[in-house]
Amino acid sequence: MTTKLGLGVISFAHGHANLYCDRLATFADVELVACWDDDEERGKAAAAKYAMRYSPHLEDLLDDPAVHAVIVTCETNRHAEMVLAAAAAGKHILCQKPMALTLAECDRMIQAVEAAGVKFMMAYQMRHDPSNQRIKALIDSGAVGRISLVRRRHCIPVLFNEGFVNGPTRWHLDPHKNMGMFMDDASHATDFLHWLLGCPISVMAEIDNTITDVAPDDTGVAIYRYASGAMAELVNSSVTLAGENTTEVYGDQGVIIQNHDDLVSTNGPLPPHPIALKFFARGDNHWQDQGIAIPTSHAERIAAVPRAFVDCILHDQPPPTTTYDGRVSVEMVLGAYRSAREGRRIHFPLVA
Repeated sequence: MTTKLGLGVISFAHGHANLYCDRLATFADVELVACWDDDEERGKAAAAKYAMRYSPHLEDLLDDPAVHAVIVTCETNRHAEMVLAAAAAGKHILCQKPMALTLAECDRMIQAVEAAGVKFMMAYQMRHDPSNQRIKALIDSGAVGRISLVRRRHCIPVLFNEGFVNGPTRWHLDPHKNMGMFMDDASHATDFLHWLLGCPISVMAEIDNTITDVAPDDTGVAIYRYASGAMAELVNSSVTLAGENTTEVYGDQGVIIQNHDDLVSTNGPLPPHPIALKFFARGDNHWQDQGIAIPTSHAERIAAVPRAFVDCILHDQPPPTTTYDGRVSVEMVLGAYRSAREGRRIHFPLVA
């Protein structure tokens, strides 16, 4: 490996590609080398913005020895295609969420990455948020004790956004390219729950359109059960004008409450004396402020992903979110969809 990590971008279809490149451009140990996009206008504009070379031919990027790693930010249904091509070319891979739309595609991606011996990381920003890292540390330390319930309210207002619905990002609403909004966005929360609690044993869910009809679904609620007896409630909606996307963890020795984790909280004025994360220990009579700063923007959470990817390559470290993690997240979402569709509890692992 040279002093700088040479990076290529496979499509700017997903808006997070720009946030990643904005941050990567500030790293002294990274060079943004080249990009490919099947939308020539979009690809050329991004290449000019980040001083990269654009090509309409994917092989030009993958055959370039100056490109050591790639960021896959195309439409979700093309993730497997691009990951297989990148792995075959010996490139390390950062893959936008969700990993794929089927478990068969996830398995193909896992096999390709393992056969090529390249590093692969899923772009799940919740694992890189200091507040979430503190939640996990409290749980892992035993401070919460035996967990009864975790609640994650994970909501965004994108289906009220005319630019999202009818602009360049409208591919998110295509069931062939993205399945549904629950698949697209709840996959963050399923990865988070897997990170905190491990793999669930079952799920019951409702997923549907509640007040819009522009996407396959706009709201979903899933209840996951764990072998320990714990429950996890995941609420995901793409039609919330505002909402503090609280994480709540209830145990027999302590309680964790996280707040101010939505777009409005981070982009607008906060209430007086906001607390991002607080902990209540059994036997105490007060909440303990964990002293976690609230990000200045939601983009700060997203932009935290690239540093971990670069470090795992340059320092030969295991990626924080693996192919296995990506598959589990997809399986948890697919289980919820199946439960909603069939009106019954679904057990894991999923059976075709």
